[in-house]
Amino acid sequence: MQEWTFTLGTINETAAAFWKLYDQWKVFAFYGQMGAGKTTFIHALCQAKKVSSTVGSPTFSIINEYSYPGGIIEHIDLYRLKNEEEAIRAGVEDALYSGNICLLEWAERIPSLFPENTVNVYLKALDAQTRHLRVEHK
Repeated sequence: MQEWTFTLGTINETAAAFWKLYDQWKVFAFYGQMGAGKTTFIHALCQAKKVSSTVGSPTFSIINEYSYPGGIIEHIDLYRLKNEEEAIRAGVEDALYSGNICLLEWAERIPSLFPENTVNVYLKALDAQTRHLRVEHK
């Protein structure tokens, strides 16, 4: 388990430190209440990987794909999905097992679809500016 506390002013340093520890992992399941900073932290992770395109929230498209020098990042937002069947129809399972980096928001919607080696990332708002990040994996 790894933990960080950060603000918007230190988010890029935290994202860089995250990748130093978890660069070999592929699937990251993000958990946290609305407004906890999941999308904001994912943007920082993509910036740290030098994503070449604009990173946007995939709330309506469900999956956004970004290119970076090492390959592809799949940014997946499960907020609008009701169940695992909808996720499968949307192509989420294919993304999870594609070998690409997958960053999933609202991961609690599809717990049984994740690969065994999924990294769980928990974000919590401590106040309007400060976030706590906890990372767990097997």
